[in-house]
Amino acid sequence: MSDHDGDYREPPNLRLLRRLVTALLLVMIVGFIAIAAFLIIQVTNLKPAHDFPDAINVPEGMVPTAVTRGDGWIAVVTTSGEILIFDASGQELLQSIAVGQ
Repeated sequence: MSDHDGDYREPPNLRLLRRLVTALLLVMIVGFIAIAAFLIIQVTNLKPAHDFPDAINVPEGMVPTAVTRGDGWIAVVTTSGEILIFDASGQELLQSIAVGQ
């Protein structure tokens, strides 16, 4: 008797395994689509954490090397070893701190 007689029936365990693998494939495809959609939605809704002003009024002769923003203030570190604290608009100097002197 050959395997091509036409009366071959799939064993029940093999049929169950084939259906489980197909279900797993479908669940993985739906999961991948859901993750991709979530990432796309998150990336398109990104907003900057803080808005920096267009210009900061650094005094003449001082060269900034680093800038950071806090809650209601902006700090500028200069090459001369000073930290300049400005208001949130970057126009009014609130405090100057000498570092390492």
